[in-house]
Formats: sequence, structure tokens, C-alpha cells
Amino acid sequence: MRLGKVVRSNNHCDYVVQVDDVLEVKNPPTHDDYGFGSFVKLESDRRHWAVGLVYNTQLLNPMFLNSGPRLSSEPDPYFSPDLQNEVRTLLSVVLIGALDEQHGYGNQGIPRVVVPVNTPVFRMSQEEVLRFHQDPRGQTQFSYYGLLLNSGGNFADHLIYQVLNDITPMFADPAQQRALQILSKELSWKMTMGAMR
Repeated sequence: MRLGKVVRSNNHCDYVVQVDDVLEVKNPPTHDDYGFGSFVKLESDRRHWAVGLVYNTQLLNPMFLNSGPRLSSEPDPYFSPDLQNEVRTLLSVVLIGALDEQHGYGNQGIPRVVVPVNTPVFRMSQEEVLRFHQDPRGQTQFSYYGLLLNSGGNFADHLIYQVLNDITPMFADPAQQRALQILSKELSWKMTMGAMR
């Protein structure tokens, strides 16, 4: 499902995605489609650029605290064809790798490419998320852990914890599930002890 498009970047791995609204597409995404910790892929019809993770959202409303005179907030759309919707939802996305679509596994880490502005952004399916967390031998990989700690903002620990809880049930192998559960429990203990200080 398409969520929106890239509108800017803050650095090589930190991108801002503008969510499509009802004036841009017929069926815009709902709030549940781009929640905290959602896996997204940045790709056009010609190329897959990168895989990212939603780590923050911002709501922009230029009318907030604007107490001056203004036109009606609900104009007739048929007589206002050039109406611009200035209320926006922006997603902060950290790039964590790319999919090797030819061989069907994930290349985790900082992508080498620079993703162009206006590149479409889509929510990844569960199958794609599972493939991204498998190496060429089919083993579990979670090597972007350090990247999330540094780039995930103030919610980095909670983001990693949520990702671990989301991806663990996807693996059928009990040994792979156990490895991810140990990592999740260790992170939970770290967050609990950090909150007690």
C-alpha cells in the first residue's frame, strides 16, 4: 500500500515522508497504516531504493493559533479547484537497508544510494519484512540494531523493542525465535532499569 512520498532528508539515513491525503489520491492510507515502527520501502516503478522504519510523526496545521480573519474552513470543493490542503502528516523514517529482490533476502545497514525527492513510499507486507530479516543462508539477521540506537531519536529503545516483538512470531524456527526473544528481554530489562534511575 502506498503511504506517500519523500519530501526531504535530514541526513543520509533520516528521511521525511509526506503522507498522501484525500486531495492527492482516491484512497489515502489510514492512521493504522503508518504507525510507530512500521516497515516501509522506498521505491518507484523502475527501482527499489531502500527499506526504512517509521520512528516519529509530526502533524502540521498552519491554522493553529491563527486568530486573524479567514475564510471558511470547509469551502465548496467544486468552486475552489486550486484549494491547497496545508494540514499535513509527516513521517520520520530511518533507512535500515535494502531488499535484494533478485535473491530474496535483505541487505541490512546504511544504504549507499541517495533516495530522490518525490520517491513513492509503500508499507511493506509481512513476507517482505521476513525476507528483509533473513541473510543469504536463510538465517535471522538483525544487524541494524546499532543504527536504530543512534538514529531512532528519543524513542530508540522502544522502537527496537517493538520491532523485536513484531518480527519474532514471523520466524518458524524455534532457535531463531529464541535468539530474538533473548534480545527483546535484555532490552526490556535495560529500559526498566533505566527508568528506575
